[in-house]
Amino acid sequence: MTRQSTLLVDLDGTLTDNFAGISRSICHALAGMGTNVPDLQQLRSCVGPPLRVSFARLLATTDAARIEHAIALYRERYGELGWAENVVYDGIAELLQELESGGHRLFLCTSKPQPFAERIVERFGIAPRLAGVYGADLGGALDDKAQLVAHLLAREALDGADCVMIGDREHDVRAAKENRVGAIGVLWGYGSRAELAAAGADAIVDAPSHVPAALAALGHRSAWP
Repeated sequence: MTRQSTLLVDLDGTLTDNFAGISRSICHALAGMGTNVPDLQQLRSCVGPPLRVSFARLLATTDAARIEHAIALYRERYGELGWAENVVYDGIAELLQELESGGHRLFLCTSKPQPFAERIVERFGIAPRLAGVYGADLGGALDDKAQLVAHLLAREALDGADCVMIGDREHDVRAAKENRVGAIGVLWGYGSRAELAAAGADAIVDAPSHVPAALAALGHRSAWP
């Protein structure tokens, strides 16, 4: 087992593309609150960050009650339809099989509420490849991804120096760095190369097939992490 044998893997924008479900459910919530619905392209930045952060920005408010109302409306649609409006990225099934065959343990680590995350990985056949699923609480606990990573490491008795986070947004990279976890940024999701580099990603890849080589390169660094 190499020092990067445990992998913490993001969901939205990394394993699956759930933009349709997320954006339509956000639009449903905003319409229900009588708020202008932005162009769908403007909602791409909402894939990755916690919903509370996105709704605070979209509603231009810090009013917790208003934000929670928006989330409740969002979940009306997402819980019924949005979670299934999803597609696994090309090459992910093959990547997960290769990583598992190579001796890596994989944990899902997502800002999505855990009940939805569990439902998604089960529906799309990802669950059998995972040693565990870690997500936020519906009430907002562990919305901060750095806290989620710390919780995962503590719960599984893992040393951050023996782990690598794989994700598409700066939140994934920053959360990893706060916990001494290596970070690989991926470009097929919703974060840009500039965003991932600025956050401190150890490697950035543009296709699932490039992940194993990036992991091997990280494992051979003399100063790790």
